[in-house]
Amino acid sequence: MIYRKLSPTGDYTFGQQNEFYSGTDAVAQAIYTNLKLLQGEWWEDTSAGFPLFQSVLDQPGSPEHIRGVDMLVQETILNVPNVQAISNFSSAYDNTTRRYTIETCTVETTFGDVTVEGVTFGP
Repeated sequence: MIYRKLSPTGDYTFGQQNEFYSGTDAVAQAIYTNLKLLQGEWWEDTSAGFPLFQSVLDQPGSPEHIRGVDMLVQETILNVPNVQAISNFSSAYDNTTRRYTIETCTVETTFGDVTVEGVTFGP
């Protein structure tokens, strides 16, 4: 698997040396990119993407809601190519700021384990 690197501002890199990831780094980048693609954002398939505004931010932060968001996040991660399983997952939701954060997530891939942490959704 090969994946184009992102710049510090989140744009694709072009015209630079070593602008592609492979192996576990590529899977990690694909996970991050899939989580940050908002549902309705991609013009070619408006049903693709993470339903941040549809299912996450518009709901109260009840325990049932957070479990549902956790399931959406895990489903998004599991649908990334070369992801085999999630072996560890923890998240947090702040009712005051309406921010949902993936605190840590260990993902088993065909290339080895990947740790995703600190991914935040919300205003």
